[in-house]
Amino acid sequence: MSGEMGGACVRNVLEWLEATAARVPDKVAVSGVDDELSFGALQERARALGTWVAARCAPCTPVALYLEKSPACLAAMLGCAYARCPYAVIDVRQPQERLAHIMATLEPGVVLTDAASSARAHELLGPLGVDVVELEELDATPDPELLEARRASALDVDPLYVNFTSGSTGAPKGVAIAHRSVIDFIEPFVRLFGIGEDDRIGNQAPFDFDVSVKDIYSALLTGATLHLIPRAYFSEPVKLMDFLADRQISSCTWAVSALCFVSIMGGLKYRVPTSVRRVIFSGEVMPPKHLARWREALPEALFVNVYGPTEITCNCTYHVVERSYGRDEAIPIGRPFPNEKVFLLDGDGHEVTEPGQQGEICVGGSCVGLGYYRAPELTAQAFVQNPLNAATRETIYRTGDLGFWNEDGELMYAGRKDHQVKHLGQRIELGEIEAVAQGTDGVERACCAYNDRRKRIVLFYEGGLDEEALRVELAARLPHYMVPGKLLRMEALPLTKNGKVDRTALAQTKEATR
Repeated sequence: MSGEMGGACVRNVLEWLEATAARVPDKVAVSGVDDELSFGALQERARALGTWVAARCAPCTPVALYLEKSPACLAAMLGCAYARCPYAVIDVRQPQERLAHIMATLEPGVVLTDAASSARAHELLGPLGVDVVELEELDATPDPELLEARRASALDVDPLYVNFTSGSTGAPKGVAIAHRSVIDFIEPFVRLFGIGEDDRIGNQAPFDFDVSVKDIYSALLTGATLHLIPRAYFSEPVKLMDFLADRQISSCTWAVSALCFVSIMGGLKYRVPTSVRRVIFSGEVMPPKHLARWREALPEALFVNVYGPTEITCNCTYHVVERSYGRDEAIPIGRPFPNEKVFLLDGDGHEVTEPGQQGEICVGGSCVGLGYYRAPELTAQAFVQNPLNAATRETIYRTGDLGFWNEDGELMYAGRKDHQVKHLGQRIELGEIEAVAQGTDGVERACCAYNDRRKRIVLFYEGGLDEEALRVELAARLPHYMVPGKLLRMEALPLTKNGKVDRTALAQTKEATR
Protein backbone atom coordinates (compact mmCIF):
# COMPACT_ATOMS: atom_id res chain seq x y z
CA MET A 1 0.00 0.00 0.00
CA SER A 2 2.94 2.34 0.71
CA GLY A 3 3.35 4.98 -1.96
CA GLU A 4 -0.14 4.38 -3.40
CA MET A 5 -3.00 6.81 -3.72
CA GLY A 6 -6.06 6.01 -5.75
CA GLY A 7 -4.29 3.07 -7.38
CA ALA A 8 -1.33 5.12 -8.68
CA CYS A 9 2.16 5.26 -7.20
CA VAL A 10 2.86 8.57 -5.49
CA ARG A 11 6.30 10.02 -6.27
CA ASN A 12 5.91 13.55 -4.92
CA VAL A 13 4.17 14.87 -1.80
CA LEU A 14 2.51 17.55 -3.91
CA GLU A 15 0.28 14.84 -5.34
CA TRP A 16 -1.40 14.67 -1.92
CA LEU A 17 -2.01 18.42 -1.90
CA GLU A 18 -3.39 18.34 -5.43
CA ALA A 19 -5.72 15.39 -4.81
CA THR A 20 -7.07 16.91 -1.59
CA ALA A 21 -7.48 20.37 -3.17
CA ALA A 22 -9.44 18.79 -6.01
CA ARG A 23 -11.68 16.92 -3.56
CA VAL A 24 -12.28 19.63 -0.92
CA PRO A 25 -10.97 22.92 -2.34
CA ASP A 26 -12.85 25.16 0.10
CA LYS A 27 -12.04 23.21 3.27
CA VAL A 28 -9.59 24.95 5.62
CA ALA A 29 -6.16 23.38 5.19
CA VAL A 30 -4.15 25.42 7.70
CA SER A 31 -5.29 27.89 10.34
CA GLY A 32 -3.23 30.28 12.42
CA VAL A 33 -4.50 32.61 15.12
CA ASP A 34 -5.45 35.37 12.68
CA ASP A 35 -5.33 33.83 9.19
CA GLU A 36 -6.06 30.65 7.29
CA LEU A 37 -5.85 29.07 3.85
CA SER A 38 -8.18 26.58 2.20
CA PHE A 39 -6.68 23.64 0.32
CA GLY A 40 -7.47 25.34 -2.96
CA ALA A 41 -5.87 28.62 -1.89
CA LEU A 42 -2.86 26.82 -0.42
CA GLN A 43 -2.26 25.03 -3.72
CA GLU A 44 -2.65 28.21 -5.76
CA ARG A 45 -0.31 30.20 -3.55
CA ALA A 46 2.26 27.40 -3.54
CA ARG A 47 2.15 27.15 -7.35
CA ALA A 48 2.66 30.90 -7.71
CA LEU A 49 5.61 30.89 -5.32
CA GLY A 50 6.99 27.76 -6.98
CA THR A 51 6.97 29.56 -10.31
CA TRP A 52 8.91 32.49 -8.81
CA VAL A 53 11.51 30.16 -7.23
CA ALA A 54 11.84 28.00 -10.35
CA ALA A 55 12.57 31.08 -12.46
CA ARG A 56 15.51 31.93 -10.17
CA CYS A 57 16.87 28.64 -8.86
CA ALA A 58 18.09 25.53 -10.62
CA PRO A 59 16.42 22.23 -9.64
CA CYS A 60 17.53 20.86 -6.26
CA THR A 61 18.95 24.21 -5.14
CA PRO A 62 17.93 24.69 -1.49
CA VAL A 63 15.79 27.64 -0.42
CA ALA A 64 16.00 28.97 3.14
CA LEU A 65 12.78 30.13 4.81
CA TYR A 66 13.50 32.65 7.57
CA LEU A 67 9.92 32.56 8.84
CA GLU A 68 7.83 31.81 11.89
CA LYS A 69 5.40 28.95 11.34
CA SER A 70 2.27 30.28 9.65
CA PRO A 71 -0.04 29.52 6.73
CA ALA A 72 2.26 31.67 4.56
CA CYS A 73 5.29 29.63 5.66
CA LEU A 74 3.54 26.39 4.74
CA ALA A 75 2.67 27.80 1.31
CA ALA A 76 6.34 28.75 0.86
CA MET A 77 7.49 25.25 1.81
CA LEU A 78 5.19 23.69 -0.75
CA GLY A 79 6.17 26.34 -3.29
CA CYS A 80 9.76 25.17 -2.98
CA ALA A 81 8.58 21.63 -3.65
CA TYR A 82 6.81 22.84 -6.81
CA ALA A 83 10.12 24.35 -7.95
CA ARG A 84 11.86 21.02 -7.21
CA CYS A 85 13.95 22.80 -4.60
CA PRO A 86 14.36 21.51 -1.02
CA TYR A 87 13.27 23.93 1.69
CA ALA A 88 15.07 24.59 4.95
CA VAL A 89 12.99 26.38 7.59
CA ILE A 90 15.31 28.48 9.75
CA ASP A 91 14.62 29.29 13.39
CA VAL A 92 14.42 33.10 13.51
CA ARG A 93 15.75 33.12 17.10
CA GLN A 94 19.14 31.66 16.25
CA PRO A 95 22.31 33.68 16.84
CA GLN A 96 24.32 34.96 13.90
CA GLU A 97 27.18 32.52 14.38
CA ARG A 98 24.89 29.53 13.99
CA LEU A 99 23.06 31.17 11.08
CA ALA A 100 26.39 31.78 9.36
CA HIS A 101 27.28 28.11 9.65
CA ILE A 102 23.88 27.05 8.30
CA MET A 103 24.10 29.43 5.34
CA ALA A 104 27.64 28.32 4.53
CA THR A 105 26.48 24.71 4.55
CA LEU A 106 23.23 25.25 2.70
CA GLU A 107 24.34 27.82 0.08
CA PRO A 108 20.68 28.70 -0.59
CA GLY A 109 19.56 30.13 -3.90
CA VAL A 110 17.46 32.64 -1.98
CA VAL A 111 16.27 33.35 1.55
CA LEU A 112 12.54 34.06 1.85
CA THR A 113 11.26 36.03 4.83
CA ASP A 114 8.27 38.24 5.64
CA ALA A 115 7.64 41.75 6.95
CA ALA A 116 7.68 40.58 10.57
CA SER A 117 11.13 38.99 10.31
CA SER A 118 12.61 41.09 7.50
CA ALA A 119 14.63 43.55 9.59
CA ARG A 120 16.38 40.83 11.55
CA ALA A 121 16.88 38.72 8.42
CA HIS A 122 18.64 41.57 6.63
CA GLU A 123 20.67 42.44 9.72
CA LEU A 124 21.95 38.91 10.29
CA LEU A 125 21.95 37.45 6.79
CA GLY A 126 22.80 40.50 4.71
CA PRO A 127 26.48 40.47 5.76
CA LEU A 128 26.67 36.82 4.69
CA GLY A 129 26.02 37.73 1.07
CA VAL A 130 22.77 35.81 0.65
CA ASP A 131 19.78 37.15 -1.29
CA VAL A 132 16.94 37.99 1.12
CA VAL A 133 13.44 38.58 -0.31
CA GLU A 134 10.17 39.33 1.48
CA LEU A 135 7.15 37.21 0.54
CA GLU A 136 5.01 40.35 0.49
CA GLU A 137 7.18 41.79 -2.28
CA LEU A 138 6.73 38.84 -4.62
CA ASP A 139 4.53 39.45 -7.63
CA ALA A 140 4.08 35.94 -8.98
CA THR A 141 1.48 33.99 -10.86
CA PRO A 142 1.59 30.29 -11.69
CA ASP A 143 3.34 29.31 -14.92
CA PRO A 144 1.88 25.87 -15.73
CA GLU A 145 4.48 25.11 -18.39
CA LEU A 146 7.43 25.84 -16.09
CA LEU A 147 5.89 23.89 -13.21
CA GLU A 148 5.07 20.92 -15.43
CA ALA A 149 8.65 20.85 -16.68
CA ARG A 150 9.98 20.78 -13.12
CA ARG A 151 7.55 18.00 -12.15
CA ALA A 152 8.41 15.94 -15.23
CA SER A 153 12.07 15.86 -14.24
CA ALA A 154 11.43 15.26 -10.53
CA LEU A 155 12.43 12.03 -8.77
CA ASP A 156 11.03 10.53 -5.61
CA VAL A 157 14.57 10.56 -4.19
CA ASP A 158 14.86 14.34 -4.62
CA PRO A 159 15.40 16.07 -1.27
CA LEU A 160 12.16 17.58 0.04
CA TYR A 161 13.65 19.40 3.03
CA VAL A 162 16.82 19.94 5.03
CA ASN A 163 16.43 20.10 8.82
CA PHE A 164 19.31 21.42 10.87
CA THR A 165 19.93 19.59 14.13
CA SER A 166 22.53 19.94 16.84
CA GLY A 167 25.84 18.26 16.18
CA SER A 168 28.11 16.59 18.72
CA THR A 169 30.78 19.20 17.93
CA GLY A 170 28.36 22.09 18.50
CA ALA A 171 28.01 22.86 14.78
CA PRO A 172 24.55 22.21 13.30
CA LYS A 173 24.11 19.38 10.79
CA GLY A 174 21.62 19.55 7.93
CA VAL A 175 19.63 16.33 7.57
CA ALA A 176 18.34 15.91 4.01
CA ILE A 177 15.11 13.92 3.61
CA ALA A 178 13.63 12.75 0.29
CA HIS A 179 10.03 12.78 -0.92
CA ARG A 180 10.07 8.95 -0.96
CA SER A 181 10.99 8.76 2.72
CA VAL A 182 8.12 11.06 3.73
CA ILE A 183 5.65 9.21 1.50
CA ASP A 184 6.64 5.81 2.86
CA PHE A 185 6.34 7.02 6.45
CA ILE A 186 3.20 9.16 6.40
CA GLU A 187 0.88 6.71 4.66
CA PRO A 188 1.23 3.94 7.28
CA PHE A 189 1.34 6.59 10.04
CA VAL A 190 -2.15 7.90 9.22
CA ARG A 191 -3.46 4.39 8.61
CA LEU A 192 -2.16 2.90 11.87
CA PHE A 193 -3.51 5.70 14.04
CA GLY A 194 -6.73 6.42 12.15
CA ILE A 195 -6.05 10.02 11.10
CA GLY A 196 -8.72 11.20 8.66
CA GLU A 197 -10.41 14.14 6.95
CA ASP A 198 -12.51 15.02 10.00
CA ASP A 199 -9.44 15.47 12.23
CA ARG A 200 -8.34 18.83 13.57
CA ILE A 201 -4.61 18.56 14.17
CA GLY A 202 -3.12 20.76 16.93
CA ASN A 203 0.39 21.54 15.71
CA GLN A 204 2.87 22.10 18.55
CA ALA A 205 6.25 21.75 16.85
CA PRO A 206 7.97 24.54 14.93
CA PHE A 207 8.36 23.90 11.21
CA ASP A 208 12.13 23.50 11.52
CA PHE A 209 11.58 20.50 13.82
CA ASP A 210 10.66 17.20 12.16
CA VAL A 211 7.76 16.46 14.53
CA SER A 212 5.87 18.99 12.38
CA VAL A 213 6.38 16.78 9.31
CA LYS A 214 3.83 14.36 10.76
CA ASP A 215 1.29 17.15 11.24
CA ILE A 216 1.79 18.82 7.85
CA TYR A 217 1.83 15.82 5.57
CA SER A 218 -0.85 13.90 7.45
CA ALA A 219 -3.12 16.89 6.80
CA LEU A 220 -2.20 17.10 3.11
CA LEU A 221 -2.80 13.39 2.58
CA THR A 222 -6.08 13.06 4.47
CA GLY A 223 -7.65 16.50 4.20
CA ALA A 224 -7.48 17.11 7.96
CA THR A 225 -7.20 20.74 9.08
CA LEU A 226 -3.88 21.85 10.56
CA HIS A 227 -4.23 24.30 13.47
CA LEU A 228 -1.00 26.13 14.30
CA ILE A 229 -0.60 26.66 18.04
CA PRO A 230 1.54 29.74 18.77
CA ARG A 231 4.86 29.06 20.49
CA ALA A 232 3.95 31.47 23.30
CA TYR A 233 0.97 29.34 24.33
CA PHE A 234 3.34 26.65 25.59
CA SER A 235 4.25 28.96 28.44
CA GLU A 236 0.64 30.04 29.03
CA PRO A 237 -1.43 26.97 29.98
CA VAL A 238 -4.77 28.80 30.08
CA LYS A 239 -4.42 30.03 26.51
CA LEU A 240 -3.17 26.63 25.39
CA MET A 241 -6.06 24.66 26.86
CA ASP A 242 -8.59 27.21 25.60
CA PHE A 243 -7.09 26.88 22.11
CA LEU A 244 -7.42 23.08 22.17
CA ALA A 245 -10.94 23.11 23.55
CA ASP A 246 -12.34 26.05 21.57
CA ARG A 247 -11.00 24.73 18.29
CA GLN A 248 -12.12 21.19 19.06
CA ILE A 249 -8.65 19.77 18.41
CA SER A 250 -8.81 15.99 17.94
CA SER A 251 -5.17 15.01 17.38
CA CYS A 252 -1.96 16.07 19.13
CA THR A 253 1.44 14.86 17.96
CA TRP A 254 3.62 16.60 20.52
CA ALA A 255 7.02 16.53 22.16
CA VAL A 256 7.03 14.95 25.61
CA SER A 257 8.10 18.26 27.13
CA ALA A 258 4.92 19.96 25.87
CA LEU A 259 2.70 17.33 27.49
CA CYS A 260 4.71 17.55 30.73
CA PHE A 261 4.32 21.33 30.74
CA VAL A 262 0.54 20.99 30.67
CA SER A 263 0.44 18.47 33.52
CA ILE A 264 3.03 20.30 35.65
CA MET A 265 1.26 23.66 35.27
CA GLY A 266 -2.16 22.24 36.04
CA GLY A 267 -3.57 22.81 32.57
CA LEU A 268 -5.74 19.70 32.76
CA LYS A 269 -7.24 20.93 36.03
CA TYR A 270 -8.18 24.23 34.40
CA ARG A 271 -9.87 22.78 31.32
CA VAL A 272 -9.87 19.36 29.68
CA PRO A 273 -9.96 19.39 25.86
CA THR A 274 -12.44 16.51 25.60
CA SER A 275 -12.35 16.59 21.79
CA VAL A 276 -8.80 15.18 21.79
CA ARG A 277 -8.96 11.52 20.83
CA ARG A 278 -5.33 10.89 19.87
CA VAL A 279 -2.08 11.85 21.63
CA ILE A 280 1.18 10.79 19.99
CA PHE A 281 4.35 11.73 21.86
CA SER A 282 8.08 11.56 21.21
CA GLY A 283 11.42 13.28 21.71
CA GLU A 284 12.27 12.20 25.24
CA VAL A 285 11.39 9.52 27.77
CA MET A 286 7.82 10.10 28.99
CA PRO A 287 7.62 10.08 32.80
CA PRO A 288 4.81 7.65 33.72
CA LYS A 289 3.30 10.07 36.23
CA HIS A 290 2.67 12.67 33.51
CA LEU A 291 1.28 10.10 31.10
CA ALA A 292 -1.08 8.96 33.85
CA ARG A 293 -2.44 12.50 34.29
CA TRP A 294 -3.21 12.77 30.58
CA ARG A 295 -4.79 9.31 30.41
CA GLU A 296 -6.94 10.09 33.44
CA ALA A 297 -8.15 13.31 31.81
CA LEU A 298 -8.75 11.67 28.41
CA PRO A 299 -9.70 8.06 29.21
CA GLU A 300 -11.06 7.32 25.72
CA ALA A 301 -8.11 8.75 23.79
CA LEU A 302 -5.44 6.76 21.97
CA PHE A 303 -1.95 7.30 23.40
CA VAL A 304 1.10 6.29 21.38
CA ASN A 305 4.81 6.49 22.21
CA VAL A 306 6.87 6.90 19.03
CA TYR A 307 10.64 6.93 18.65
CA GLY A 308 13.13 7.93 16.02
CA PRO A 309 15.76 10.55 15.17
CA THR A 310 15.45 13.14 12.40
CA GLU A 311 17.82 11.13 10.21
CA ILE A 312 15.27 8.36 9.63
CA THR A 313 12.25 10.55 8.76
CA CYS A 314 10.36 11.21 11.98
CA ASN A 315 9.96 7.80 13.65
CA CYS A 316 10.87 4.16 13.22
CA THR A 317 9.03 2.48 16.12
CA TYR A 318 5.75 2.90 17.97
CA HIS A 319 4.03 1.56 21.07
CA VAL A 320 0.30 1.91 21.69
CA VAL A 321 -0.23 2.53 25.42
CA GLU A 322 -2.82 0.09 26.73
CA ARG A 323 -2.17 0.10 30.48
CA SER A 324 -0.88 2.19 33.33
CA TYR A 325 2.83 2.24 34.12
CA GLY A 326 4.38 2.35 37.58
CA ARG A 327 6.74 5.12 38.53
CA ASP A 328 9.80 2.90 38.03
CA GLU A 329 8.61 1.37 34.77
CA ALA A 330 9.85 2.34 31.34
CA ILE A 331 7.36 2.72 28.51
CA PRO A 332 8.40 0.65 25.45
CA ILE A 333 9.31 2.44 22.25
CA GLY A 334 7.75 -0.54 20.58
CA ARG A 335 7.81 -2.18 17.17
CA PRO A 336 8.97 -0.97 13.76
CA PHE A 337 6.67 0.94 11.43
CA PRO A 338 5.87 -0.92 8.20
CA ASN A 339 8.76 -1.15 5.72
CA GLU A 340 11.33 -0.15 8.33
CA LYS A 341 14.05 -2.41 9.71
CA VAL A 342 15.02 -1.78 13.32
CA PHE A 343 17.71 -3.89 14.96
CA LEU A 344 20.50 -3.79 17.55
CA LEU A 345 24.24 -4.10 17.02
CA ASP A 346 26.89 -4.74 19.65
CA GLY A 347 30.33 -3.14 19.66
CA ASP A 348 31.67 -5.76 17.26
CA GLY A 349 28.94 -5.29 14.66
CA HIS A 350 26.99 -8.42 15.62
CA GLU A 351 23.22 -8.40 15.96
CA VAL A 352 21.80 -8.43 19.48
CA THR A 353 18.63 -10.50 19.78
CA GLU A 354 18.60 -11.75 23.37
CA PRO A 355 15.98 -10.02 25.55
CA GLY A 356 17.56 -7.62 28.02
CA GLN A 357 20.89 -7.37 26.21
CA GLN A 358 21.79 -3.84 25.13
CA GLY A 359 22.93 -2.78 21.68
CA GLU A 360 22.98 0.30 19.47
CA ILE A 361 19.67 0.95 17.72
CA CYS A 362 20.13 0.83 13.94
CA VAL A 363 17.55 1.54 11.24
CA GLY A 364 17.24 0.56 7.59
CA GLY A 365 14.73 1.02 4.80
CA SER A 366 13.44 3.83 2.60
CA CYS A 367 12.99 5.90 5.78
CA VAL A 368 16.75 6.47 6.01
CA GLY A 369 17.66 10.02 5.06
CA LEU A 370 19.95 11.14 2.27
CA GLY A 371 22.66 12.08 4.76
CA TYR A 372 24.01 15.35 6.12
CA TYR A 373 23.94 18.15 3.56
CA ARG A 374 27.41 19.01 2.23
CA ALA A 375 28.99 16.95 5.02
CA PRO A 376 30.27 13.70 3.47
CA GLU A 377 32.58 12.82 6.35
CA LEU A 378 29.83 13.16 8.96
CA THR A 379 27.46 11.24 6.68
CA ALA A 380 29.96 8.40 6.30
CA GLN A 381 30.21 8.04 10.08
CA ALA A 382 26.49 7.53 10.71
CA PHE A 383 24.98 6.37 7.39
CA VAL A 384 26.85 3.12 6.86
CA GLN A 385 26.69 -0.22 5.13
CA ASN A 386 24.74 -2.79 7.15
CA PRO A 387 27.48 -5.04 8.60
CA LEU A 388 25.02 -7.94 8.56
CA ASN A 389 24.70 -7.75 4.75
CA ALA A 390 27.79 -8.75 2.78
CA ALA A 391 25.89 -9.36 -0.47
CA THR A 392 24.34 -6.05 -1.54
CA ARG A 393 24.54 -2.36 -0.77
CA GLU A 394 22.26 -1.53 2.18
CA THR A 395 22.62 1.81 3.93
CA ILE A 396 21.53 1.95 7.56
CA TYR A 397 21.60 4.74 10.11
CA ARG A 398 23.38 4.13 13.41
CA THR A 399 21.39 6.21 15.87
CA GLY A 400 23.86 6.36 18.76
CA ASP A 401 20.95 5.31 21.00
CA LEU A 402 21.08 2.18 23.13
CA GLY A 403 18.16 -0.20 23.44
CA PHE A 404 17.17 -3.74 24.29
CA TRP A 405 14.32 -6.10 23.47
CA ASN A 406 11.90 -6.98 26.24
CA GLU A 407 10.28 -10.37 26.68
CA ASP A 408 7.31 -9.29 24.53
CA GLY A 409 9.55 -8.51 21.57
CA GLU A 410 9.23 -4.74 21.97
CA LEU A 411 12.15 -2.35 21.90
CA MET A 412 13.07 -0.49 25.08
CA TYR A 413 15.10 2.72 25.09
CA ALA A 414 18.18 2.59 27.34
CA GLY A 415 19.83 5.97 26.78
CA ARG A 416 22.50 7.49 24.58
CA LYS A 417 25.90 6.01 23.96
CA ASP A 418 27.29 9.45 24.67
CA HIS A 419 25.35 9.64 27.95
CA GLN A 420 27.17 6.56 29.17
CA VAL A 421 29.90 7.37 31.68
CA LYS A 422 32.44 5.34 33.62
CA HIS A 423 32.23 6.24 37.28
CA LEU A 424 33.84 4.46 40.23
CA GLY A 425 34.82 1.65 37.87
CA GLN A 426 31.26 1.13 36.65
CA ARG A 427 29.69 1.97 33.29
CA ILE A 428 26.60 4.04 34.04
CA GLU A 429 23.76 5.25 31.85
CA LEU A 430 22.79 8.70 33.09
CA GLY A 431 19.32 8.09 31.68
CA GLU A 432 18.76 5.37 34.28
CA ILE A 433 19.40 7.81 37.12
CA GLU A 434 17.09 10.35 35.49
CA ALA A 435 14.31 7.78 35.19
CA VAL A 436 14.51 6.86 38.88
CA ALA A 437 14.54 10.52 39.90
CA GLN A 438 11.53 11.32 37.69
CA GLY A 439 9.69 8.40 39.21
CA THR A 440 10.03 9.93 42.68
CA ASP A 441 7.12 11.81 44.18
CA GLY A 442 7.93 15.50 44.32
CA VAL A 443 10.16 15.44 41.23
CA GLU A 444 8.66 16.61 37.96
CA ARG A 445 11.65 16.40 35.61
CA ALA A 446 15.32 15.49 35.99
CA CYS A 447 18.52 15.58 33.98
CA CYS A 448 22.07 14.43 34.77
CA ALA A 449 25.44 15.85 33.83
CA TYR A 450 28.84 14.33 34.53
CA ASN A 451 31.85 16.29 35.78
CA ASP A 452 34.72 14.23 34.42
CA ARG A 453 37.38 16.34 36.15
CA ARG A 454 35.90 15.86 39.61
CA LYS A 455 34.42 12.43 38.75
CA ARG A 456 31.02 13.49 40.00
CA ILE A 457 27.46 12.96 38.79
CA VAL A 458 25.30 16.08 39.04
CA LEU A 459 21.51 15.80 39.00
CA PHE A 460 19.38 18.83 38.10
CA TYR A 461 15.65 18.61 38.75
CA GLU A 462 12.33 20.44 38.97
CA GLY A 463 9.88 19.77 41.76
CA GLY A 464 8.95 20.40 45.37
CA LEU A 465 11.12 17.71 46.98
CA ASP A 466 14.22 19.07 48.73
CA GLU A 467 17.71 17.84 47.84
CA GLU A 468 18.29 15.77 50.98
CA ALA A 469 14.96 13.98 50.72
CA LEU A 470 15.65 13.17 47.08
CA ARG A 471 19.11 11.87 47.96
CA VAL A 472 17.53 9.46 50.46
CA GLU A 473 15.09 8.24 47.81
CA LEU A 474 17.83 7.74 45.22
CA ALA A 475 20.07 5.93 47.71
CA ALA A 476 17.21 3.54 48.41
CA ARG A 477 16.65 2.74 44.74
CA LEU A 478 20.05 2.98 43.07
CA PRO A 479 23.42 1.28 43.60
CA HIS A 480 25.69 3.50 45.68
CA TYR A 481 27.95 4.26 42.73
CA MET A 482 24.98 5.70 40.79
CA VAL A 483 23.78 8.11 43.47
CA PRO A 484 24.63 11.64 42.25
CA GLY A 485 27.33 13.44 44.17
CA LYS A 486 25.47 16.73 43.82
CA LEU A 487 21.77 17.50 43.48
CA LEU A 488 20.45 20.86 42.42
CA ARG A 489 16.79 21.86 42.41
CA MET A 490 15.87 24.39 39.73
CA GLU A 491 12.73 26.39 39.11
CA ALA A 492 12.79 25.19 35.49
CA LEU A 493 15.25 23.09 33.49
CA PRO A 494 16.55 24.92 30.41
CA LEU A 495 15.07 23.73 27.12
CA THR A 496 16.35 23.73 23.56
CA LYS A 497 14.25 25.42 20.86
CA ASN A 498 12.71 22.01 20.12
CA GLY A 499 11.49 21.64 23.70
CA LYS A 500 14.03 19.08 24.91
CA VAL A 501 16.08 19.52 28.06
CA ASP A 502 19.21 21.45 27.08
CA ARG A 503 21.88 19.06 28.35
CA THR A 504 24.68 21.19 26.95
CA ALA A 505 23.54 24.23 28.91
CA LEU A 506 23.27 22.22 32.12
CA ALA A 507 26.68 20.63 31.64
CA GLN A 508 28.22 24.10 31.29
CA THR A 509 26.69 25.58 34.45
CA LYS A 510 29.03 26.41 37.30
CA GLU A 511 27.26 23.84 39.48
CA ALA A 512 28.15 21.09 37.01
CA THR A 513 31.71 22.20 36.30
CA ARG A 514 33.06 23.09 39.74
